[in-house]
Amino acid sequence: MNNLKLLFGCWLFAFLCFNGQIAAQQPADSTRVMVETTDGNQYVGWIVDQNADVLVLKTDNLGEIKLPKKQIKLMRPVRTSEMVNGEYWPENPHATRYLFGPNGYGLRKGEGYYSNTWIFFNQISYGITNNFTLGAGIIPLFFFDGAASPIWITPKVSIPIKKDMFNVGVGGLFATVLGEDVGTFGVAYGQFTIGPRDKNINFGLGYGYAGDEWASTPTISISGTYRAGKKFAFITENYIFDTGDSNVTLLSFGGRFIGRNLAIDAALVLPTNTDGFLIAIPWLGINVPFGNTVRR
Repeated sequence: MNNLKLLFGCWLFAFLCFNGQIAAQQPADSTRVMVETTDGNQYVGWIVDQNADVLVLKTDNLGEIKLPKKQIKLMRPVRTSEMVNGEYWPENPHATRYLFGPNGYGLRKGEGYYSNTWIFFNQISYGITNNFTLGAGIIPLFFFDGAASPIWITPKVSIPIKKDMFNVGVGGLFATVLGEDVGTFGVAYGQFTIGPRDKNINFGLGYGYAGDEWASTPTISISGTYRAGKKFAFITENYIFDTGDSNVTLLSFGGRFIGRNLAIDAALVLPTNTDGFLIAIPWLGINVPFGNTVRR
């Protein structure tokens, strides 16, 4: 019961923070474009005029600027979610997951990312369609004298109930160990996410399994993210599960540093039921987008 109260408290805090921000988001004009030049500069505005050699762009801060087309590396429409109070915030390149666990959003068709945590945990995910994401991962222990190596796949179906507000995700993590005859194991889950990709809370329910035996009680998760600025977001990811002897709660608090082509996660994971000892496990992950994902 104490664990449930603790988890509920984390959810309540997240909800109070996120709820006001969700309502405060302002839509942007869908005709805006982002132009990136070969020297790495980015400009956001409206196309006023263009010919075979020059693009004239009207920006909020610089007025009208002329850009030689031979210096334009990328040009694309700006998504509504990327304009916050009139400022351009590139999308979070890892918005479909928290530190480890997924939310109800999926990758768009053609988008992908590579994720690495503490060097050994590696995963690649790709948007097969706008509603189906498929990932695969490995801990390559075979580099160490051919040791057995865990591998897994992570399919997820994402269903938008209301665009950018309510999303449901159903999927699982299905694993085995190369080099050992252990069969399969993993978890099947459902996720319900409230809020847009940058500011949301998520409720999850999952059942673990090993072979043909399933857990008798579910694992409950409550997670959330809050985009505090152009390059930073807070993240919390929390679980409560039954070990057979007692309930264990895992709490985590951290942040994500958002770059043009990179997201770096840093957090502390705090397990409970540690006989009075305070244990904080550091978390460090790097996420690199690829494919049709927007360039940051």
